[in-house]
Amino acid sequence: MFKYFNKRIKLFSIWDIKLAQIVAMCVMIVLIKLIPQITDLRFRWYILIGVVCAIRPIYVMFIKKEKV
Repeated sequence: MFKYFNKRIKLFSIWDIKLAQIVAMCVMIVLIKLIPQITDLRFRWYILIGVVCAIRPIYVMFIKKEKV
């Protein structure tokens, strides 16, 4: 399954990625409207979640060596 999605993701352009980010933002807005208690979390939780989610992309972008 991962091989299939890795092949498919290579077909994405920057526009596709940005559109997916806009969709994710819209989903978050809907979640906040449906569950307003999400906004009651402390600011540190949002920072922690952001750092945890950024680890993999930062690793792939700056540290991982390209296969030849």
